[in-house]
Amino acid sequence: MGGIWQRAHVPSLAWLGVALLLIIFPPWLAGGYRIFQFTFVVIYLIAILGLNIVTGYNGQFSLGHGAFFAVGAYVTGALMFHAGAPYWATIPLAGLTAGVVGFLFAIPALRLSGLYLALATLALAISVPQILKKWESVTGGVQGLVLTKPHSPIGALTSDQWLFYFTAVVALALYIAAWVVLRSSVGRAFVAIRDNEVAAEAAGIPIARFKTLAFGMSAFYAGVAGSLSAFVVAYVAPDSFDFLLSLNLVVGMVVGGTGTIVGPALGAVFIEFLPSYSQDVSRAAPGVVEGVVLVLFMYLMPTGVAGFVATAGRKALSLVRRRTADHAAAGPVTPTLADQEPRAGPGEGG
Repeated sequence: MGGIWQRAHVPSLAWLGVALLLIIFPPWLAGGYRIFQFTFVVIYLIAILGLNIVTGYNGQFSLGHGAFFAVGAYVTGALMFHAGAPYWATIPLAGLTAGVVGFLFAIPALRLSGLYLALATLALAISVPQILKKWESVTGGVQGLVLTKPHSPIGALTSDQWLFYFTAVVALALYIAAWVVLRSSVGRAFVAIRDNEVAAEAAGIPIARFKTLAFGMSAFYAGVAGSLSAFVVAYVAPDSFDFLLSLNLVVGMVVGGTGTIVGPALGAVFIEFLPSYSQDVSRAAPGVVEGVVLVLFMYLMPTGVAGFVATAGRKALSLVRRRTADHAAAGPVTPTLADQEPRAGPGEGG
C-alpha cells in the first residue's frame, strides 16, 4: 500500500517542492521590477488555473475570464478606496463576488457549447469594461481608482518583496485546493463531462450542476487574481481589463498545457516574460516576435509544455524499461569451453 501511495503522490510532492523553492528565492535574486514581474506571474498563474478548471477539465471554452478578473479587481479597489478596508480582507469577498457572477452567467449559458459559448463569453469580456466606465460613482469611471500600496509588516522585506510572498502563499493555497478538488469525485465528474457529455449523463452525473459549479469555481479563481492585481499595482482602471487580458489567459493555458495542474505555472511565465523579451529582440515589431514564438510553441509542443514534458518523460521511462527487460531476457553469459579448461599453475607445463 505504501508503494502505491508513493507512486501517486511523490511526483506531486516534487512539484510542490519546486514551487516552494521558486517562492523563496526570486525576491532575493531579482531587482524591484523583476520582483513585480514575478508577482504577476503568480497572479496570472491563479487566473489561468481557474480558466483551466472550466476549459481544460470541464470542456467549456471561455474567452471572457478577463471580465471575472476585472470584477475581483474592482471589488477590492472599491472596498479599499471608498471603505478603507484592509487589502487582505477584500480578497475573499472579491473571489466570491466573481464566483457568483460566473455561476449566474453559467445558468443561461448551459444551453450553449463550443463556439457559441465562446462568443457569449467574448461578449462578457467586451461589455464589462464598458459597464465599469459608466458606473463612475463606484469605479471612478475612465480615470479608475488610485489605491494605497500595502506596506510590508516585516522590516526585513520591502513592499514589493512582501507582496510577492503574500501572493505566492495565496496561490499555493489555491493550487492545493484545486489539486484536491480535481482528484476528487467532483474532478472526475468534470472530466467525464468534458470527454463525453452524453455518456456522463447516462452514468447519472448531473450535467447542469457540475457545469455551473466549474464555471463558478473558475470565476472565483479569476476574481482572486484580479483582487491581488489591484493592490499590487495600486491602481484599477477599465482599460486594464480589455479583451487582450482574456486572450492572454487563454494563450497561457494552451502554451502551459490544458487539463494539467502544472501547465498554468508554465503558461503564466510565458505570457508575463514573452512581451518584455520580445521588446529586447525587436523594438520595432515586438508583436511579430511574439507571434513567431507562439507559432513555434504550438508546432513543436501541440499539447503544451506540460504535455510535452510528460510525453518525453514517458518515452524515456519506456526506453529504460525496454532496455532493462532486454538485458534481463539475455540472461547471464555462458562461459565457453576454453574458459572452462583449467589453467596450468606456476611451474607446470612443458
